Amino acid sequence: MTSVTGSAGPLIHIKDFRMRFGDQTVIDDLSFDVMRGETFGFLGSNGSGKTTTIRALLGIYRPTAGTLHVGGRVFSDDYGARLGYLPEERGLYKKESVLDVMTYFGRLKGLAKPAARAFSLDYLDRVELAGKADTRLDKLSAGEQQKIQLGVTIMNDPELLILDEPTKGFDPVNRRLLMDLIEERKTAGATVMMVTHQMEEVERLCDRIVLLKDGRAEAYGTIDEVQNQYGGRTVRLRHTGRVPDSPLYRVITRETNYAELVLADDVDEADVLRSLVSAGVAVRGFTASKRSMEDIFIQVYGAAALDGKAA
Repeated sequence: MTSVTGSAGPLIHIKDFRMRFGDQTVIDDLSFDVMRGETFGFLGSNGSGKTTTIRALLGIYRPTAGTLHVGGRVFSDDYGARLGYLPEERGLYKKESVLDVMTYFGRLKGLAKPAARAFSLDYLDRVELAGKADTRLDKLSAGEQQKIQLGVTIMNDPELLILDEPTKGFDPVNRRLLMDLIEERKTAGATVMMVTHQMEEVERLCDRIVLLKDGRAEAYGTIDEVQNQYGGRTVRLRHTGRVPDSPLYRVITRETNYAELVLADDVDEADVLRSLVSAGVAVRGFTASKRSMEDIFIQVYGAAALDGKAA
C-alpha cells in the first residue's frame, strides 16, 4: 500500500510518553505519529501497552510524562463528536432492539432521530442483518453484535476511528466485509488507528505501523520499512537434500523437505537458486517474496501472541 505523505501534519502526536502504575513502568518513552488520512496499525502482544496508550490518548489515564495530542491538543470531550472508538470490551444495551439501540447511539452522537434511523437501516442491510432490526441485541450471535458495535462506531462519520480488534471472531466472509467498510471510511477521509492480531488485515489496510513491545517501539514505519528491518525478502523452498548455511541467506525454518530463507541485502534470488543447486539440493519449489508481517509478528512476540494469548 502506498504510504500517506501526511503533508497536513499528524492527527495523533505522541512524544516521549511514559506511563507508570506504582513501581511498574508500562510505557517507556514512546513516540509516534498518526498522519491525517492514513490507516495506522498499532500492534503488539497482550500486555505490551496498547490499551494503556489509547486510554491515555483519550484522557482516561493521566500520563506520567510526555505529550499525547489529538488534532494538535490534549484530547477533550468536545472532540468526541469527531471520534469513533471501538474498544476491545464492547458496550451495548442488550435488552433493547437492534434498531432502537443504534438510533439511540446515533442521537448521542448528534444525529437527528430520522437520520440515525435511516443510517441504521441502511447499515443493517449492508451487513446482512436487515431482518433483525427488531430483534433484541442479546439474541444475536457475538459476531452479529460485533457488526452492530462497528455500525454505532462509524455512524457519525468520524474524523478519527480507533478500532480495537474490529474483526475479532469473524469468519473470512464477514472479515472481508468489515475490512471493506473500514477502507470506505478511509476513502471518505477518515484517519484510522487499528489494533489487530490479523496480519493480513495489516498488510492490506495499513499505510504505516508501530510494533509495541514491553512499552517501547520495537519497529515503526511503513510496511516495506518494517519488512526490510526484519529481512525484507524471503524464499520458501520445497526440496530434497540438506540446505547448507550460506552468506547469501539465513535459514529461519528448516523442516524435512521444506525451508524458509531470509536473503541477505543486495542478494539476487537467482544466485541463491544456483547456490542451492550447486550444493546438491534438489529444488522442487522456489518462491521468493517479501517477508510476511505474520512471520515478523511471530519473530517479535512468539506464536501465541498472534492469537492474542500472550500475557
